[in-house]
Amino acid sequence: MSPDARPIGSAAAQAATVIANTAVNAEYRHLILRAAPPATNAAPGQFFQLLCPAPPDAAPFLRRPMSIYGADPAAGEVAFLYKVTGSGTRGLAVLAPSDTLDIMGPLGRGFTLDPAWRAIVAVGRGAGLATLAPLAQAAQARGIAVTAVLSARRPDLIVSDASFRACGAAVIAVTDSEGTSGPVHVEHLLRRLIAEGRCDAFFTCGSARLLAVQQRLAREFGLPGQVAMEQQMACGLGMCFCCVREFNVGGAVMHKRVCWDGPVFDIAEAMA
Repeated sequence: MSPDARPIGSAAAQAATVIANTAVNAEYRHLILRAAPPATNAAPGQFFQLLCPAPPDAAPFLRRPMSIYGADPAAGEVAFLYKVTGSGTRGLAVLAPSDTLDIMGPLGRGFTLDPAWRAIVAVGRGAGLATLAPLAQAAQARGIAVTAVLSARRPDLIVSDASFRACGAAVIAVTDSEGTSGPVHVEHLLRRLIAEGRCDAFFTCGSARLLAVQQRLAREFGLPGQVAMEQQMACGLGMCFCCVREFNVGGAVMHKRVCWDGPVFDIAEAMA
């Protein structure tokens, strides 16, 4: 599939029904919705605009962009993994089974996998752990091995590890509390994976510091890579230009819309 092709057809808004909305740990919740196509055909790295219900003390005005955590066309389900932070996600947290949620998507350009790759490395932190999780299933379907380096403040805040392992991925957890999540330690891990022939490409989301490490290694070893960019969005359709960022394209600085031109970009183009 060409990286310039939008992998999924037209996006659509629909009222999805809540199947489950459960706490994963002290910070993250897992939302599973009953939905119809094209939502259930979402590709890894794409996102949705969610019309979050209003919590008691606020009234969210704009939709909330959220990366897909899982899409199952056969079961008619889509899933999201989210951290309760602002008014929008606090509204999501009050949803109960049988409630409805207005979702619009899938949107944006997702990850692409080269069938010539034998092994890839996914490095994520925070919300990036949710964004990268669907990659494991897509890679498994193509016979591509995955090593996931998952970063968090504490071991109990690591998420998506079960999803990666269920698809046969090797998981390496690094945390602030154990002193293993810093760029120096992660670079050591990545260099070892490269030396072992376990890294034909990098995939990353959620940490500017770890992105910089991977960009440096990608240049040094001539490796490709992709990064899912996190950005505030208003429309999610490329019309409002709220999410414009600078990118380095062939040595020239260019402005691109994260929602329309991404959110997945060539790792060499991303600028912190």
